[in-house]
Amino acid sequence: MYGAGNIGRGFIGALLSQAGYYVTFIDVNDELVEALNREKSYPLRIISSGDLEDIVIDRVSAINGKDMKAVSEAIAEADIMATAVGANILKFIAGNIAEGLRLRFKLDAAPLNILICENLMDADHILSGMISNCLSEGENRLLGERVGFVETSIGRMVPVQTDSMREGHPLRVCVERYGFLPVDKDAFKGEIPEIERLVPYSPFRYFLKRKLYIHNMGHSVCAYIGLYTGEQYIFEAIGDPYIQLIVKNAMEESMQALSAEFGIPEREILPHIEDLLLRFGNRALGDTCSRVGSDTARKLAASDRLIGAAKSCLTQGIFPTNILVGIAGAIYRYLQEHNIVHSRPAATDVLLSISGLESGDSLIAPVLDIFDLFAAGTSPKRLKSAVDAMKMAQMSLQGIV
Repeated sequence: MYGAGNIGRGFIGALLSQAGYYVTFIDVNDELVEALNREKSYPLRIISSGDLEDIVIDRVSAINGKDMKAVSEAIAEADIMATAVGANILKFIAGNIAEGLRLRFKLDAAPLNILICENLMDADHILSGMISNCLSEGENRLLGERVGFVETSIGRMVPVQTDSMREGHPLRVCVERYGFLPVDKDAFKGEIPEIERLVPYSPFRYFLKRKLYIHNMGHSVCAYIGLYTGEQYIFEAIGDPYIQLIVKNAMEESMQALSAEFGIPEREILPHIEDLLLRFGNRALGDTCSRVGSDTARKLAASDRLIGAAKSCLTQGIFPTNILVGIAGAIYRYLQEHNIVHSRPAATDVLLSISGLESGDSLIAPVLDIFDLFAAGTSPKRLKSAVDAMKMAQMSLQGIV
């Protein structure tokens, strides 16, 4: 398990341990590695607004990621592997993984499937490309034959762990109860392991888009409006009925697009949205708007949760008015973070420089109109009314009403 952080310990490592695997974590945090090797277990706490459940995850140890020899030997001998290090860190671990695979090829070991647990579209191509660059032509042939790069969809929400959550135990991780792991059924080499709560699915791009363009997008819309109104926690923001309606409508816009693209009935997607709204309201998680809304530039990137979801809607003939609220809120936050005056010209510059949208794109004018509402200090109630009016006008233009 490459990465012993919140997702590594709080979800994937626990899932594998509970399925009967002995889990070896790889991490560069010296104290964390030492603690895992000393305890050989760690406490996992499942929390909700009403109760909590404590579980001990055992049969674990750790390797320091700076010890390339130990890392490569662990990879060479593993039955299955996973990464949860963060999309920006993959390039730093690709060399170590390549060394482990090189040794594995020499041992003529069985195929290895790598579960890529990162919030990153096309993560399989990105990681395999990084590793491929470290291998010879012959090794690359074996890479294609013996290594499965399996994309996953991480739905479990794991907040930043506070001292109060740890309750004196440095290894404790607090998580929500949701614990299913959809994976790309078609990417495995050899047999798909039977692991409880592992959900193989094809075509997997549906699950990737559902996670990014419904879950992550809705979470971000909630966070950016919450940051605008001065809320600290996600549960506080989603508790505002007008913010909740905007978030719900934004997720439903993506639902309509995904239903049209993949031929999945909306009635099968809607329960997921209703579940997410309840999970966003889990006050026990203590998830903050600043955490969910962090790395604003990445979240405004061309194919990421906000712009990507909006373009997906347009492709299916759906105008994403409520999603545009999230985009405008993200721009407002970006300017705030960089101490830039909230002005329409400044917002235009951010939108064009970060989002990949070109001047004249149909999304730009309505995003800026909504940004003006943010800049004017419009309340969520009035923001909701203005967005509803914009939606009705667009539907009228399309001949829908």
